Amino acid sequence: MINKATINTEKAPAAIGTYSQAIKVNNTVYLSGQIPLDPKTMVIVKGGIQAEIEQVFVNLTAVCEAAGGSLKNIVKLNIYLTNLNDFSAVNNIMARYFDQPYPARAAIGVSALPKNSAVEMDAIMVI
Repeated sequence: MINKATINTEKAPAAIGTYSQAIKVNNTVYLSGQIPLDPKTMVIVKGGIQAEIEQVFVNLTAVCEAAGGSLKNIVKLNIYLTNLNDFSAVNNIMARYFDQPYPARAAIGVSALPKNSAVEMDAIMVI
């Protein structure tokens, strides 16, 4: 039997389209892409790529916690960057949020992201 639930928290940005922040199916949670929106203002944070990456991890953390897990439960992380030269910044900041064993990961260069963000991440979490 499939047990499906919608995950929603005010501690992460509200969906800006026809999607949910996350969907939990049994013990697997599929987290929608997070861009560096401040959940209170719904505006991209200022401060450049490092501030944007930090905010994305803050947003992902909030959705993980709302689903009953944490970043430690992420098994797959997808990272979308408008500039692949920012990959080292992602690695440096990610090392502060994750311990080994790190999740499986993909880093993908894209031409544009919503609201002119420089970074977006989505994930799969097992709890």
